Amino acid sequence: MTATPVHGGHRGGLAAVSTALLAMSRTLEVRDVLRTIVASARELLDAEYAALGVPDDHGGFAQFVVDGISEEQWRRIGPLPRQHGILAAMLHQDAPERLADVRRDPRFGGWPSAHPDMSDFLGLPIRDGEENLGALFLANKRAHGKGGGVGAGAGFTDADEELLSLLAQHAAIALTNARLYERSRELTIAEERSRLAHELHDAVSQKLFSLRLTAQAAAALVDRDPARAKGELQQVAALAAEAADELRAAVTELRPAALDEDGLVATLRTHVQVLDRAHAARVTFSCDGVRALPATQEEALLRVAQEALHNALRHSGADRVAVTLSRTTSGGAVLEVSDPGRGFDPRTVRSAGRHLGLVSMRDRASGVGGRLTVHAEPGKGTTIEMEVPGG
Repeated sequence: MTATPVHGGHRGGLAAVSTALLAMSRTLEVRDVLRTIVASARELLDAEYAALGVPDDHGGFAQFVVDGISEEQWRRIGPLPRQHGILAAMLHQDAPERLADVRRDPRFGGWPSAHPDMSDFLGLPIRDGEENLGALFLANKRAHGKGGGVGAGAGFTDADEELLSLLAQHAAIALTNARLYERSRELTIAEERSRLAHELHDAVSQKLFSLRLTAQAAAALVDRDPARAKGELQQVAALAAEAADELRAAVTELRPAALDEDGLVATLRTHVQVLDRAHAARVTFSCDGVRALPATQEEALLRVAQEALHNALRHSGADRVAVTLSRTTSGGAVLEVSDPGRGFDPRTVRSAGRHLGLVSMRDRASGVGGRLTVHAEPGKGTTIEMEVPGG
């Protein structure tokens, strides 16, 4: 980033990055964190509008948070957007997208009548390794000086791209954190939820504190020593990547206490009962003669069951979900989580870069010598099957 394009607005924007980091360390509420990221992006780049989209696996968005649009205007705009045009490009490519006028792009398909008019556009995918978690979008860079106002020669710059890339790394941390929190809310034992929160705090609190201080240092240096400010921003990027790695490690290493104490069958039965009470869909559990399995296999089976149940209850639209655990003739076990909902095409999910957790479920199965099979078809429901050999 050169010294020329950096101005007071960007200095204030770096303070907004610090605010975002504080929000991530103080709350685990998904939507609150996403709102902070979006508001920070809009302030950071001095844009009229900003949005953050987290896609689902059916061509829409599981979360879509906006800033710069009133709640009344957002209601009048109507349903959440679909993944098409420019939005799809952001979700399926690695590079930023900067346009002088989004309306002139051949991929532009118009917007609802209540939607505000937008011209210059900057979008950036939010990535965790090879996976696109979502995307940040900004529109209508504000012009300053003579003429003022949006549309008076304003436009996003190379420096804007670099700063948004920095913020996107924080957004990746926030989204990873949010996924962990979603799972913590579905755990059956209060102590497990507390332990998960403790793991999250220990894993990232020091990194987030360092990120905040480094961002503040960059803000203080940006006018008098741009070269040092750039070095501080590079350190922020490195710290953000380390924090994301620690969050992933927390997920891998965490083991449910209830499983240690009660075994797989009792833990899974209790988990299903809690979900049945919490959701409109009927969730049932049946077990046929399964004996104790090696601890690593029981943990893998429980994790896969939780992931498959989460997908079914959130995405299938089914009025019932069935979980069965049965013994194989060789002394192993087979887990099935099935629903008669909308289903999906596994090939389409893979090509879209979204996996419904299938990659992690397959990794868990193969890691304990088992196998995972997915039976799914659009309109005909989904069955996730995992078999382990026993010990």
